[in-house]
Amino acid sequence: MRRILHRMFGGVGIFISRLFSLGIPLWFVILLVVGSLFGARILTRNQVIREVGGKDDYEEAMRYIEIKDIIDEKYIDPVDRKSMGYSAATAMVSGLGDAWSSFLTDDEYKTYQLSSSNEYADIGMSLVKDASGGFQVVTVYPDSPAARSGVVIGMVITAVDGEKVSDYSTDEVRTLIRSRMNGKFNLSIVGMSDPLEIDATNVNAEAITYRLEKTGAGYVQIHNFEAGSGQACVDAVEYLLSQGAVSLVIDVRDNSGGLTTEAATFLDYLLPAGRLFSDISKDGTERVTQSDSMSLELPMVVLINSGSFREAELFAAVLKDYRWATLIGEPTTGNTRTQEVIVLHDGSALRLSTHSLLSPNGTDIAAAGGVVPDMIVFNRDASATGTTEGTTGGEEGTASISDDTQLMEALRYLS
Repeated sequence: MRRILHRMFGGVGIFISRLFSLGIPLWFVILLVVGSLFGARILTRNQVIREVGGKDDYEEAMRYIEIKDIIDEKYIDPVDRKSMGYSAATAMVSGLGDAWSSFLTDDEYKTYQLSSSNEYADIGMSLVKDASGGFQVVTVYPDSPAARSGVVIGMVITAVDGEKVSDYSTDEVRTLIRSRMNGKFNLSIVGMSDPLEIDATNVNAEAITYRLEKTGAGYVQIHNFEAGSGQACVDAVEYLLSQGAVSLVIDVRDNSGGLTTEAATFLDYLLPAGRLFSDISKDGTERVTQSDSMSLELPMVVLINSGSFREAELFAAVLKDYRWATLIGEPTTGNTRTQEVIVLHDGSALRLSTHSLLSPNGTDIAAAGGVVPDMIVFNRDASATGTTEGTTGGEEGTASISDDTQLMEALRYLS
């Protein structure tokens, strides 16, 4: 902007000096100067408008500056400019009405980096991105898959199974590593000629629990949709069918989600050919996941509650759209959007929802506020979730004793 003004007023000065040298009257020169300044102001304003992104953005910026100037001039107490700016940024993101998007101050972003890097507890290491674009190991937990595979603090990871991570965010690298869980994968390390093999076999072996109820219903509880859980669910159902199961209760209550690929594996096994779900971005780019023609036709109930997040909500919504299962429990929260962390020039950051998951019918689950069950039932005792005792079959053909109201209702419904 300074360069623009410098060139503009420099040109005006040269023009005026030439007018005087030609003997032009003073009043005419003054008129020309005023006109030139007025024109320069208009041109400068138009240039600023273009630089800030348009008239609407310019008006918003001017409103903020006007409010700031009035506060500086009139407000009785000293003003913390940085705090005021952070508050304005927080309010701007809050105005989106999206509970999953937020503004992070520079200190909050540093804390977020540390907390998010420590979400690798499953393989036992935490990472922080360094200046080279690699991810430095800052913590290794004893007797973890990482420790047993030879990972030590200070190592810098540059690739996962040959896939370079220099352009990846911490969240993206976490997802990449999670997708390799329950098996073996390689990490490329700075200074090592050969990749380091990580053995994460059976890390997520406890992703599900299952049993055959005395009512003949197979019960499958899915704790998360992390790597390996999809095939584990298929294997569990196959086993229950071999034991004589005539119906299914699939429990995704308090399931925090995981990987859409794992949810898709189980959904593909259950459902006939068709669209399962899609991931859509701001620009309309859509990635669609389909099911094949094989399916499992069996009476089913899916249990959900407010603790069912992301892939768990998606799983329930897909089965509801297909009318393949009856949903029992409580409405979910609609946490089915993917967030991207964008770092700003001053070290603060935006955590912004950039992708959303759509059900087969095209429903944006987050925009809809979550998944509503077909039968709303609340549990009397949250600690009894997923438990049945003395499953000898009662008068109604259900487990005789359980404080899990929702599960009991599912068993009664299927009986």
